Amino acid sequence: MWALLLLWLLALGLSLEDDTQTPIAYDDGGSTEGEDGDDCTPGPQPRSYPGQPCANDSNTLELPLSSRALLLGWVPTRLVPMLYGMSLAVGLPTNGLALWVLATRVPRLPSTVLLMNLAAADLLLALALPPRVAYHLRGQRWPFGEAACRLDTAALYGHMYGSVLLLAAVSLDRYLAVVHPLRARALRGQHLAIGLCMAAWLLAAALALPLALQQQTFQLSHSDHVLCHDVLPIGTQASYWQPVFICLAVLGCFLPLLAMLLSYGATLRTLAAGGQRYGHPLRLTALVLASAMIFFAPSNVLLLLHYSNPGPNAWGDLYAAYVPSLALSTLNSCVDPFIYYYVSAEFRGKVREGLFCRVPGATTASREAGSPGTGTRSSSLV
Repeated sequence: MWALLLLWLLALGLSLEDDTQTPIAYDDGGSTEGEDGDDCTPGPQPRSYPGQPCANDSNTLELPLSSRALLLGWVPTRLVPMLYGMSLAVGLPTNGLALWVLATRVPRLPSTVLLMNLAAADLLLALALPPRVAYHLRGQRWPFGEAACRLDTAALYGHMYGSVLLLAAVSLDRYLAVVHPLRARALRGQHLAIGLCMAAWLLAAALALPLALQQQTFQLSHSDHVLCHDVLPIGTQASYWQPVFICLAVLGCFLPLLAMLLSYGATLRTLAAGGQRYGHPLRLTALVLASAMIFFAPSNVLLLLHYSNPGPNAWGDLYAAYVPSLALSTLNSCVDPFIYYYVSAEFRGKVREGLFCRVPGATTASREAGSPGTGTRSSSLV
């Protein structure tokens, strides 16, 4: 993934060596900028994909030629829907099955509550992807209307950042179980788990709400492309979307990732001090931390850079790199089930029992962790 991002950024750099970013506006008669009858009046371009509203139609936006080429190129119309399709094809059945097993065949322990909410967030994220796949496969043509665009955009970001916040909550639960096992007996309980889940959902909803309150479908000038969120008016880019997405990146990603880094860092030190008998949970904890960093950090770094400087030509067409990196972030919903649920032999046994209607065998009941390395057996994370 890092190699893909580096190659894409390199391609962007080569494409931006020519500083001629001024769009050429044509009216129906073929006149160019500066002639009478112009439909669009070009202006300064503070960031990538900011559209210049046409003088006689505020719902039609003009783009620089370089941005238009990137917007309609093979990356957003072929690579991005392929990545979203992978997230949908893998994430929908795996998270749906995991949620069913956790809800019906696993003891309702505090850690189970957290994992059920994580599976629900990843499942809802997958359900938000079909309209996106259709939009990109249709060559950036949104057919579902303004209300659906707002709802789908808010659902995509809300459920993705909700998943990050719930991952941070799980890391805190694991930290208490492994690093402070005696104190965990008093602290880890249903009330803490439910409180962490409610806080994650409420914060995710608050961060996603602004995405549902602003117009996001616009016609691309001199074309039949109706764009959803990909091109926004210059004025709202600076006054509305900049603070919204900075809050999304900082509160929805970087702070939760920092909490995961600190929690799992302490967990890894404790497991490493326990010797080779904790080798499996040590490797699994490191994998959990690495996957969160790899999938979420690149897209949010690009997002923060994209909106951090509203000056003219500050970051060029950086948004073109953000779009595929956002699609890559959704693949984390496919990885979560395998490193949190299906990695456990006991959990796989419960899946087989449920699918084939077997009577549960004489398996050891899941117990809360009392010492490092003995977490909830249904998840087997640590």
